[in-house]
Amino acid sequence: MRSALWTHLAKDLRIEWRSKEAINSMLFFALLVVVLFSLAFDPRGFFSQSIAGGVLSVATMFASVSALNQAWAREIRHQVLDAQRMAPTSGAQLFLAKVLANFLFVTIVQLILAPVFLVMYNLRIEGQAWKLAVVLPLGTWALVANGTFFAALSIRTRNREMLLPLILFPIFMPALLGMVLATGSILTGESDPGIWIKMLVGYDIIFTTVSLLLFDTIFHAE
Repeated sequence: MRSALWTHLAKDLRIEWRSKEAINSMLFFALLVVVLFSLAFDPRGFFSQSIAGGVLSVATMFASVSALNQAWAREIRHQVLDAQRMAPTSGAQLFLAKVLANFLFVTIVQLILAPVFLVMYNLRIEGQAWKLAVVLPLGTWALVANGTFFAALSIRTRNREMLLPLILFPIFMPALLGMVLATGSILTGESDPGIWIKMLVGYDIIFTTVSLLLFDTIFHAE
């Protein structure tokens, strides 16, 4: 018998495969941010490398909010969330399934965005390119883990679309800073991003653990 985590994850992936709602909305918004910044700043040479990390991180952050809200909005329809509360499984498994699904959706958007980003910003990676494969997933996990938790916390509120970014963005700022500085260090090759990678690892461990410990409480709250 499959665990509840994989059952929930398979359900979310199947729904997204059929609707493409989350990926399409994130991709449109992220492309819009990337294009607008390229028109505003004339990205060339070292300047392009220095701002690219910030543009990519901010585009990912703002684009993910719509998907994070949709993840729980789907569960409210037809009282699915109430049925999940009555199931004899831990809420932490549902939380992890949502985080993994959102992490996969954001990663797909980043992979589609990468070639467009490289071309529009005339980027040449001066540092160790393989470290981007460490920094971006760590920053993405920090975003979706916190975002999934706070989206569940605000799902019953009337203005949840507005409340989520108000709660999420201040909490995510340390991880955003680490993601931006680490990405900039890799692109410019001027410094070692090791300290920022360690900070992202610590941030992910702390906030994922806290979210898992508290999720059952907010999941079963009326």
